[in-house]
This record gives sequence, C-alpha cells and structure tokens, in this order.
Amino acid sequence: MSTYVYGITARSHPALPEGMTGVGQPARPVRLLTAGDLTAVVSDAPEDLRPKRRDLLAHQNVLAEAGAGGCILPMRFGSVADDDESVTQVLGTRAEHYQERLRELDGKVEYNVKATHIEEAVLHLVMAENAELRSLAEANRRSGGGSYDDKIRLGEMVASAVKAKEAVDAREVQSLLAPAAAAVSVGPESTGWLLNVSFLVARDSAERFLAGVEQVRESHAHLELRVNGPLPPYSFVEPGPAQSSGSTAGAGAGAQ
Repeated sequence: MSTYVYGITARSHPALPEGMTGVGQPARPVRLLTAGDLTAVVSDAPEDLRPKRRDLLAHQNVLAEAGAGGCILPMRFGSVADDDESVTQVLGTRAEHYQERLRELDGKVEYNVKATHIEEAVLHLVMAENAELRSLAEANRRSGGGSYDDKIRLGEMVASAVKAKEAVDAREVQSLLAPAAAAVSVGPESTGWLLNVSFLVARDSAERFLAGVEQVRESHAHLELRVNGPLPPYSFVEPGPAQSSGSTAGAGAGAQ
C-alpha cells in the first residue's frame, strides 16, 4: 500500500497524541517512520485521494498537532510515496538537507502575499503618470472620440502602460516586505495576479511583517493585497520524500 506523507521532523520530536488519524474515509491512523535522526509523519494512503475539504482539514490538523511539539517540515497535500521503505530511504539519503531545513525553519511560518491592480485606480494612475497618454486621450475627446485607429492606439498604449506598472509594482511590493522576512520564495505566475510571493517570517516578527503589509496597502492604494497566513512553511521545504499524486498536485493545503 502507498504511504501518505504529512511531514518530517526530528527523531527527538515529542510523541504524537494517541489515536491521531489523518486523511481517508475511514480516516487512516497516523504513525511514525524513523531513519537515523529523522522521523516522517505518515499514514496509509487512500486509493481515491482527492482534495476534499475533509481530507484537506485532516492534513492540516496532523501538521498542527505535530507542529505544537516542535518544528516539522510540512509536505503539501497529496504527497504520496510508493511505500514505507521509499520514505525511510529518502530520509537517509536526504538527511543533511532535512536537518538543515529543520534548523532554518524552526520558529518560522509562511505568509503568502498576492497582489492585483484595482482596475479603475490603476487606469487613473497610469494616465496621471504618462503625458503622452493624456495628450492622445484629450485629442480623441476633442475629435468626438477619435478614429478607429486612434482608439486602437490609445487602448494599446494604456494596456502597455498597465503591464509595465504591474512589473514595477511587483518589484516594489516584494522589496518593501522582504526586510521583515528571513527568506522569500516566488510562486508560479498565474492569471489575475501581478505578484505571488511567499515570505518566511519568524513568529516573533509576524506583527512587524503584517504592519509592513498594511503600510504597502496605504502607500499603494491602486493595489489589492491578499495575505494568507500564518501557514506551515510549505514553500521552503522542497524537495520532499514523496510526489504529489496527479489529481491533487498543488491543491489544497499549502497551494499557492
């Protein structure tokens, strides 16, 4: 039977609560696999695993319970290995990496920040910043809206200016928030977001980081910021001892 991996911790980590269960219906008992100085928190993997709310919450609950006793390297939802032996083998071959990650991530959490433009606000801003755009828009207005070609040209210029503003704003937001973080991980690009970045933040610096987010909101009123956290530091663990199953890769807990 395949093995579902929740996370990796030190062998010295306190024992998990008795009777803990994880994903699956019925819920699979959670157990520990140890190799050297490392321990993987695992259970049997359900054959029909999907990112259902019940299983997403079960995954998060196991990490929360285990994390209450000390640092744990979280695996993303859907991380499945061929069997127990595959997990312990990777624990051995990647021991140095995981031990370094445990030291580095101890006492830290992840905040994911996504940003997008508020359409009307950014249009006003690019017009205010670009004299050529204002001139062309005014010329079109005076001529009753402008010719078809003039309208197309204005639209293309506005779109180009907004695109350039996206790149500028993404760099600015990341540079303003990075000083309060121990590390930064840029997430995959996706439509709708000009910024998708995860920040590794010490728990005792979280208030400072969130205050920085509020300052960015105030100074960049044309941006909408979405902050998700505190999260287990998913973006700062890879590679893991298991692969996400094809149907759940990137879904649910820890997805960015």
